[in-house]
Amino acid sequence: MTHKIAILGASGYTGAELVRLIATHPNMDIVALSADRKAGMEMAAVFPHLRHLDLPTLCKIDEIDFDAVDLCFCALPHATSQKVIKALPGNVKVIDLSADFRIRDPEEYAKWYGGEHDAIELQKEAVYGLTEFYRDEIKNARLVAGTGCNAATGQYILRPLISAGVIDFDHIILDLKCGVSGAGRSLKENLLHAELSEGYHAYAIGGTHRHLGEFDQEFSLLAGRDVRIQFTPHLVPANRGILATAYVHGDAQAVHDTLAAAYADEPFVEVLPLGEAPSTKHVRASNFCHLGVVADRIEGRAIVVAALDNLTKGSSGQALQNANLMLGEEETTGLMLAPVFP
Repeated sequence: MTHKIAILGASGYTGAELVRLIATHPNMDIVALSADRKAGMEMAAVFPHLRHLDLPTLCKIDEIDFDAVDLCFCALPHATSQKVIKALPGNVKVIDLSADFRIRDPEEYAKWYGGEHDAIELQKEAVYGLTEFYRDEIKNARLVAGTGCNAATGQYILRPLISAGVIDFDHIILDLKCGVSGAGRSLKENLLHAELSEGYHAYAIGGTHRHLGEFDQEFSLLAGRDVRIQFTPHLVPANRGILATAYVHGDAQAVHDTLAAAYADEPFVEVLPLGEAPSTKHVRASNFCHLGVVADRIEGRAIVVAALDNLTKGSSGQALQNANLMLGEEETTGLMLAPVFP
């Protein structure tokens, strides 16, 4: 069976990444691509690296016949997604790559995103899209909320450790570096080459980054009590990739054993031997996440490092992984591409 796919917001980085991945999927056919300002253009003109593919012309959302669509990927900006998804036919399965449905509590959503939610009933219905931990719910979902790329990386490190209780919940520091594609494709002065290259900087310091809303929600649910981590993201002059380093109070061997057991059967998450640390170079443009654990020189403390590609495992690859589950496909279909190296 061939599933008919629409991608809304196809002119952004995550939209292009979805096209790249779905092009290798034997049972998915892209029937519609939307782009507001670029409607009427060919995808090859917007992303020349995709010119070898036979793709629909970019169009406006209201030009799409959703009766001919089985599943829709929504790669639109925050606050826009909720309005668009609210208007879609109820028979269309939806995966949202924005932040609009990640936070379950409407008050928490308003706190982190600065406005009231426009689709409260859908917000209640949405399933959080971290595949490895919500697999059963995703299989039966109509609406899945893709995670933030930073949030996904931190959770691959910390969820199993919090669940198993092998670390001190009150002493967790997460230091994260992300490539510039994580900021999107829109023109911004601080993302110009001359502004960004030859240096990197911390941002959203002191607990203001919106992905903290996801960490608070998910970690507190796991622990059965409030868990508030310290989190500082950094923007690095690389096109793609995330490297996250967590500093935790706990025995390194126990931390490693817990992660190894948690991901033993996961096709996309690999725990390296104790003492080894991963690199973004080894997961580039893939749906894989590598985790490494190193004992700190201070007894009873451990350092855990995670590497993944923000556009693939952190966003579009995760979305395709979820789509496979929602459509009854093998979860790994279209996603076993090896990382690009060097």
